[in-house]
Amino acid sequence: MNRLSWFNTVSLTLGFAFLYIPMIILIVFSFNESKLVTVWAGFSTRWYGELMQNQAFLSAAWVTLKVAVFSSTIATVLGTMAAYVLVRGGRFMGRTLFSGMIYAPLVMPEVITGLSLLLLFIGIGLDRGVLTIVLAHTTFSMCYVSVVVSSRLVTFDRSLEEAALDLGCSPIQAFGLVTLPIIAPAVISGWLLAFTLSLDDLVIASFTSGPSSTTLPIKIFSAVRLGVSPEINALSTIMIGIVTVGVITASLVTKRASIRQRREEQEAARA
Repeated sequence: MNRLSWFNTVSLTLGFAFLYIPMIILIVFSFNESKLVTVWAGFSTRWYGELMQNQAFLSAAWVTLKVAVFSSTIATVLGTMAAYVLVRGGRFMGRTLFSGMIYAPLVMPEVITGLSLLLLFIGIGLDRGVLTIVLAHTTFSMCYVSVVVSSRLVTFDRSLEEAALDLGCSPIQAFGLVTLPIIAPAVISGWLLAFTLSLDDLVIASFTSGPSSTTLPIKIFSAVRLGVSPEINALSTIMIGIVTVGVITASLVTKRASIRQRREEQEAARA
């Protein structure tokens, strides 16, 4: 086993410090008694209580959560279907155009995507609100789901599907009973990635949101322009905690699914 050199060790240490020390400082100062975010005046949970009374932040958080759940779910369904067509569809007319349209949001600047969607919604007369944000987030996050699921389908053992078909399953039954459970970790990972991208998005949401559908990133950005308040530290700490719990839960679920899949493949090989 190759040992880490001193250069790699120092680089990793500096990299992780650059990423996580600001988060640790933010979490610590979210429990600060003082209104000044850089002056420690004692431990207190005062700002969490005031945050729970701030209706503007709570409304924005509720809108963000709704948008993230709906957009990530729709993006997962469409992205999985697109990945299945690209991997299993073989060569068909328009494949290059189809794949290009699927992967275009990966390289398209968010400003261009947001502006084009804004012009589209104005052109068709669709008022901006939660629906337009959901459609916009689905558009740019679907490609990420497609990439994740495609990478799993490429390495999928198709003999398992063929065995199910030989045993009398229809193609739809074979997909639901064999293919989908095996690629479930990739599908879940794609959903979590789309959910995270939706929670984090600021640029596209600023183009497609309306007066009554302000998302949390937009609200935080607007508040920070007037100065960082302890309530924003408390809100950011809660978001970090939610994401951390979600990542740990997803890792455990994916690990258990992988172990179960490995056991099923071994049992199928023995049979």
